[in-house]
Amino acid sequence: MAGQAPSGGSADDWEGLRGYALAFPGAHEDHPWGETVVKVRTKVFVFLGSPKADGSLGLSVKLPVSGGEALSLPFCAPTGYGLGRHGWVTARFGPGETPLVSLLRDWIAESYCAVAPKTLAKQWRAAQAD
Repeated sequence: MAGQAPSGGSADDWEGLRGYALAFPGAHEDHPWGETVVKVRTKVFVFLGSPKADGSLGLSVKLPVSGGEALSLPFCAPTGYGLGRHGWVTARFGPGETPLVSLLRDWIAESYCAVAPKTLAKQWRAAQAD
């Protein structure tokens, strides 16, 4: 499930995570509020923001299974605007910090499975088992 996305800077990490999210069945990119999100049908499953010139990286995902554990990590916090109450977690890595790309990919997958229609989530899980 979790392979390494390209690394070597936040723009590469951001692009790798974006590409990973877009590879899920039915996933497509949208730009509400000028920020990048990836949706399945009409529902957002990852808020990616945009690549930052200062090298920082952040994203928000819905984590119904691992959210409690994620919130114990120093780079995570409940997502604002009331989303944190519904299982959304925001991870932020500052300039010079190395994003845990493999972990973020796992979280994107969990978020997709939490938000996607059951048939699409099942299709994705079956493809991972092959």
